[in-house]
Amino acid sequence: MPDHAISPNPNSETADTTRPARSRAAKAVIPAAGLATRFLPATKAVPKELLPVVDRPVLQYIVEEAAAAGIRDILLVTGRGKTSMVEHFDRQPYLESRLEAKGDLDRLAAIRRPAELAEIYACRQGEPLGLGHAVSYGESHVGQEPFVVMLGDEFLREDQPLLPAMLDLQERTGGIVLALIEVDWTETKRYGIASVSPAPDLRESIGSPPGLGEVYQVTGLIEKPSTENAPSNLAVVGRYVLPPEIFGAIRRIGPGAGGEIQLTDAMALLLSEGMPVHGIVYRGVRFDTGLPLGYLQAVVQVAARRPDLGPAFRAWLADYVKNELSNSEFATAGAE
Repeated sequence: MPDHAISPNPNSETADTTRPARSRAAKAVIPAAGLATRFLPATKAVPKELLPVVDRPVLQYIVEEAAAAGIRDILLVTGRGKTSMVEHFDRQPYLESRLEAKGDLDRLAAIRRPAELAEIYACRQGEPLGLGHAVSYGESHVGQEPFVVMLGDEFLREDQPLLPAMLDLQERTGGIVLALIEVDWTETKRYGIASVSPAPDLRESIGSPPGLGEVYQVTGLIEKPSTENAPSNLAVVGRYVLPPEIFGAIRRIGPGAGGEIQLTDAMALLLSEGMPVHGIVYRGVRFDTGLPLGYLQAVVQVAARRPDLGPAFRAWLADYVKNELSNSEFATAGAE
């Protein structure tokens, strides 16, 4: 499918197809073209990916996560009305000059930081037709190299990274590497679910970083199964390391769950054809901002851990919860 560039870079490097198949992924694709209807009216004019978690937008946390893992070439797959996502990672000379003149060096560094994280490219998905469809727009950008897909509404706590281990594992095994979390069995209908078998030798190979659980060989994938049909409660979440063969698989599948082109179906096709698929269980802190409740939880948790805000915010929050609980009990007693 064609890559419609918003801000093409004529000097960008083309893919080197002479590199070995086990080369390490060095580029990321972030699908971010959704309409975010759950957050309306806030997202009528502001992309959900730019909603702030304290003082940084969700998207910046994701790009920082990629940069910390050595991924500094990032393609944003955007939609109509979302060019501000690209602008966030551009320089603002006028604002920078005003802050510099005032001597506000901390804020000056903060607004320069997004432009220093990575090279940001963008293409526009004409119509959101599923995650697989969105990922297909990265084909001409990533070429014949493995690459990372990072969903635009979730990020991980920075001291509990997952991406470096996923990159190490994919470089060793080839194929596909997935991020897995354990979900309640009643929640399987919301996710792609994996059937698995243990891979203890591979677990030893990634060491013991905080937040990482078992490594599994994935033997099957099913998109949004009912509790009765789910092969496990291991859900595929928004970090993938994929081989370039995924693009051909996307072209060969038809619409799946919800009438959309599902990335899970394309991965399942490659799995059925013998491609190795592995998953790492993540037990660290994952912030899922795709729903209003998860977004609010992320804001509270990030603010509570901030050295500059945390002590005062936690004290206020404890008083608020205590007083709110007392008021609720009083109101309930009065109603009786």
